[in-house]
Amino acid sequence: MRKYQICKNCVMDTSDPKISFDENGICDNCNSFKTNVEPYWYPNDYGKSIFSKKVDQIKLKSEGNEFDSIMGLSGGLDSSYLLHVAVKEYGLRPLVFHVDGGWNTDLAVSNIEKLVKKLNLELFVEVINWEEMKDFQLAWFKSGTPHLDIAQDHAYFATMFHFARKHKINFILNGGNISTEGIRNPLDWIYYGTDMSLINDIRKKFSTNKMKTYPWSSIYYHKIYLKYFKKIEVLRPLNFMPFNKKIAIDLLSKEYDWTPYPQKHFESRFTKFYEGYWMPTRFGYDTRRVQFSSLIVTGQMTRDEALKELQALPYNPETIKEDIQYIANKLDITIEELMSYHTMEKKWWFDYNNEKKIFDFGAKILQFFRIEYSIKR
Repeated sequence: MRKYQICKNCVMDTSDPKISFDENGICDNCNSFKTNVEPYWYPNDYGKSIFSKKVDQIKLKSEGNEFDSIMGLSGGLDSSYLLHVAVKEYGLRPLVFHVDGGWNTDLAVSNIEKLVKKLNLELFVEVINWEEMKDFQLAWFKSGTPHLDIAQDHAYFATMFHFARKHKINFILNGGNISTEGIRNPLDWIYYGTDMSLINDIRKKFSTNKMKTYPWSSIYYHKIYLKYFKKIEVLRPLNFMPFNKKIAIDLLSKEYDWTPYPQKHFESRFTKFYEGYWMPTRFGYDTRRVQFSSLIVTGQMTRDEALKELQALPYNPETIKEDIQYIANKLDITIEELMSYHTMEKKWWFDYNNEKKIFDFGAKILQFFRIEYSIKR
């Protein structure tokens, strides 16, 4: 068994099975960030000038159209702040869509409504067929893997690409960013949500629903067909401007009466259960380590502050029984069946058919041409 070790710079540790450390005790996540990301990250006036030129291009290409871009709004911090910036600071006219996978918290719904109302925007909502979503999520539980959120993640990304093509919009604004996501979740924790070989294998083994209406998007569809044949471009504007988590929360709270969440991604009731309880107690994976480490390497949090917060449980022990009951009821299974998946044999993406080699090859190409930043996963 591997001896426990924690990075001396961030809070990533050997719960990441593939982590490595240099002679100074600094992990490969931090070293990769310094080498592969920070030199090509421009959260400053230079970055803003780059994005401003792109905005001019967007407006020129979309002149006369109702929308000049498209973006998904989850109600979380990143997408909420991006929407504010896109509309108020850059005068963009995005088609704003939301994917309702059946797990919205009341707080997320409230935050979304406040934003679109004050910005005078129309919200397009795509409701995923619940019987299909329920069956798909149960299939992931039955697979034994920690990758339970692929059911939601895939629906979001596929809907985004289908909306862009349907409305003939060439620019997608994505809230993904280096500032709060400079360290990525290890693949053994959270795997690619668009690996159709893995998805099809899981469905073949554990699904009972044909899922005729659920949105699908393979990596070939959105990385090749849409990008090079339909000229649909995915932009991450937050990488080209100062983006500080605390400042963004304060601004949204003041301007829109927006309310922050206890943790990143907790706008989904399922993700709150999955990342807050299921992952730590079944696999020993605490996604707060990744989130806090991202804030550490981007100068928004100290290591001591992160270590102090990690002393608290990632879930509320006083309400977890109610949460378990809610998840079981929502999935139409008993608590006993739900918890049987908690104690079953552990498996991961590599125990099923997958396309990881293709993802790795594509990532190397994108990194070589500096089209996308790359961090060890």
